[in-house]
Amino acid sequence: MVDPTDMEIAAMHAALAPLGDYVASIGMERPLADYGKKDVLRLIEVVVDAYQAHMIEEHERLAVKERAYFEARLSRQPGSSGGLR
Repeated sequence: MVDPTDMEIAAMHAALAPLGDYVASIGMERPLADYGKKDVLRLIEVVVDAYQAHMIEEHERLAVKERAYFEARLSRQPGSSGGLR
């Protein structure tokens, strides 16, 4: 990833615990070279799922915040009915 955003860096950090849990479940002492295809694919799935879940959660959090901001601005305008539809 070239020049990740703060949100992307936070998503990478959010993937660390699930990654650690997975590696611990298959054996911390195993070198990566000893992982089978199934193990590597599961590792990728764990990391990508955690990364995407964090990104979705952050985007939803920001959308709620932005919606509240714009609804407040709209409600202050003359003749406004007070909400977005």
